Amino acid sequence: MSARLAAEFWVKAYLARLRLQNIPAFVTAHGDDTSGAVLVKLNTLDGAAQVFTRRFDLMTDTRKWEVLVEGPEAEADARIQQERSFDTDLWVIEVEDRDGRHLLGEDGLA
Repeated sequence: MSARLAAEFWVKAYLARLRLQNIPAFVTAHGDDTSGAVLVKLNTLDGAAQVFTRRFDLMTDTRKWEVLVEGPEAEADARIQQERSFDTDLWVIEVEDRDGRHLLGEDGLA
């Protein structure tokens, strides 16, 4: 069993990695510092967006990022609001990149 990183620590590390790649990102909802879940909204600045959530994969005993919703940005925002309505500890990070880079597949971010 692996230890979980505190949510705030992970968010800070993720934002630092994005900054190193010159990818703008902002915390739009500050969740629980210790145990809050994290949603990442990728805004490609063309009216479209994807929202990623981290899920536990029972087959591989790992956590991985999956697309929760993708499409028009308004639909992504509505889904985020829906998720926040029943999880007030939820973090939301908005990444803005025309090329669709979010770095979630890189080592250390899963």
